Amino acid sequence: MDKTPLTVTALNKYLKHKFDHDVNLQTVLLKGEISNFKRHSRGHLYFTLKDENSQLSAIMFSSKASKLKFDVEDGMNVVVEGSVSLYLRGGSYQIYVNNIVVDGIGQLYVKYEQLKEKLEKQGYFDPRYKKEKPRYPKKIGVCTSDTGAAIRDIITTITRRYPIVEVMIFPTLVQGEHAKTSIVQQIEAANSLKDIDLLIIGRGGGSIEDLWAFNEEVVANAIFNSKIPIISAVGHETDFTIADFVADFRAPTPTAAAELAVPDSQELLISLNNVNRHLNQLIINKHKGLKDHYLRLASSYVFTNPSRIFEQFNMRLDHIMTKLEKNTPYTVVKEKKSQFDQHVSRLNYAYERTIVRNVNQFNNLLNKLEILNPISILQKGYSIAVKEGAVITNVNDIEKDDTFELTVSNGKLHCTVQDKQVKEDDQNG
Repeated sequence: MDKTPLTVTALNKYLKHKFDHDVNLQTVLLKGEISNFKRHSRGHLYFTLKDENSQLSAIMFSSKASKLKFDVEDGMNVVVEGSVSLYLRGGSYQIYVNNIVVDGIGQLYVKYEQLKEKLEKQGYFDPRYKKEKPRYPKKIGVCTSDTGAAIRDIITTITRRYPIVEVMIFPTLVQGEHAKTSIVQQIEAANSLKDIDLLIIGRGGGSIEDLWAFNEEVVANAIFNSKIPIISAVGHETDFTIADFVADFRAPTPTAAAELAVPDSQELLISLNNVNRHLNQLIINKHKGLKDHYLRLASSYVFTNPSRIFEQFNMRLDHIMTKLEKNTPYTVVKEKKSQFDQHVSRLNYAYERTIVRNVNQFNNLLNKLEILNPISILQKGYSIAVKEGAVITNVNDIEKDDTFELTVSNGKLHCTVQDKQVKEDDQNG
């Protein structure tokens, strides 16, 4: 044994990789009988799918199992869709189931789910693209068989509810190999006309095979691309066709589609009567209000004594004239001149008082200066003795034989002290 041995885990991982990367095992349709069925408490489904010679373990997780519309049981013949892979820990391969349909029509269900998923991703079911239905259509087109019960139900219901609308029939195959082409052609024919307000397409009930034309992609495209709002009326209360999802509105039966398409004329008459009563009441109330207003005006003094209006205007005119007279240029200038004269008079009076007051103050100051003027004092016989620039005020400020300067009223004398006498009081002091 020259080769290095593998671990069991390594081998299982290798095989799992092979399973997971084989494109033929990613989407597998498998037909068989269910046995050993078990439902886990968390919603997962475990079962065995078998035929006469072989069997295979299968698991369906709760996220997928919750979408099933039937209960899975042992003994059921089914078609499952899923991917095959290896369970690493157990070393066994099994199918991981995405969808289960009862065998017999299983292929159609798978095609239905695949197309539904595709169109949903492309936005065909998005409410943003849904067209609004006219409230009061004038002309309605109907794409259905012209011999079936569906057309009779639609016409009868529309005529009963809203007889003024025009109904145009587009005879359409609704079952069989050529039905899808017929449906598409009639939808396009209705869109080629300019006066169709609303389009009903559909048929009475039937099996999935009977209704299959309404699950075809070309029909879905024609509905989605229609410029006319479409009501899908495939007669199936519980199951939806692809047309139901793509159409702007869905009705469970042709009769329900007709009721959805038009209003009930009886209800409209009731509404009109209610509106009529409401309008009549509004008119009565308005008339009463206008009458009351007229009576109030008629009784007001404006009409009973119109001269009072002119009296008020005359009073107002007199007031305005008085204001105008006060504001004429002559009056304004006269008023300003009077004010100016008053200002001049006050200024003259103030000026005269100021001059008199200043003259009196000047004379008082002059008298004071006269009294204090040394020359005036000298003229009275007084003199000033100065020695070496200092005024002599005391006998003790000078000695015998000192010279000094004596200022009198008309000049100066240069003197010499021959003798000095001191008052007795100063000697004692």
